[in-house]
Amino acid sequence: MSTAVLHRMEGAVSWITLNRPEAMNAVTRDQRERIIALLAEASSDPAVRAVVLTAAGKGFCAGADLRGGPSAGSADAAASAGSAGSARDRIAGDVSRMIRLGAQRLIAAVLDCEKPVIAAVNGTAAGIGAHLAFACDLVLAAEGARFIEVFVRRGLVPDGGGAYLLSRLVGPQRAKELMFFGDALPAADAARLGLVNRVVAASDLEKTAREWSERLATGPTRALALTKQLVNASLDVDRTTAFAAEATAQELNMTTRDANEGVTSFVQRRPPEFEGR
Repeated sequence: MSTAVLHRMEGAVSWITLNRPEAMNAVTRDQRERIIALLAEASSDPAVRAVVLTAAGKGFCAGADLRGGPSAGSADAAASAGSAGSARDRIAGDVSRMIRLGAQRLIAAVLDCEKPVIAAVNGTAAGIGAHLAFACDLVLAAEGARFIEVFVRRGLVPDGGGAYLLSRLVGPQRAKELMFFGDALPAADAARLGLVNRVVAASDLEKTAREWSERLATGPTRALALTKQLVNASLDVDRTTAFAAEATAQELNMTTRDANEGVTSFVQRRPPEFEGR
């Protein structure tokens, strides 16, 4: 099995690690498919109650791989646009199909994962790498990490859900600033904008990710999943729809063991012991 994506279980936490440090973890098609598969497994496996997405080496993810092998997203478009011959061979719809089945599937896999996903950003996150982090539910960043909307530097439109994610996280004006100029955004500035939950020393990144993920892994997993769905959908619907979804989520959650345990433990004045079911 390829070691380009490492996977391990620590208790109820699934750790997914991009492992191409020599390429600053620029993501390939094979890596993309492995990450998507692992997130799907996390959703369906009740033994998994939280996910950490991180990377080896000095970089988190430098975007889609432009140099080695089939890439994961916009790199395919950039590479094919680089030669007249390739451009002549393309059929209308090829690029949009590639984006839908590539970068957008990867980001959707994070957004749709039924378990909370923490990004532990150890270094530069550029292009699709930045969007991979922003799609996670919680973002931890090492002090030296940077986020770069690199697309404009290549003459490309941001893909991988970038405009969707950024406009919701920081508003349209800030999103345009980041995407129009493509400047590197230090971790501390990303935190001030609300793109990062917490900035920590590089030596504390894994420790903090472990503490946060273990805390989530002892929580009411199904309630967290429903909460994630409500928050992710909240900016796309009107109030009536949002309120109806909230009521339905609460109805569904009240059938879980953890909801019963939460109420019982409150009445008995003891800490709850959630099972994730």
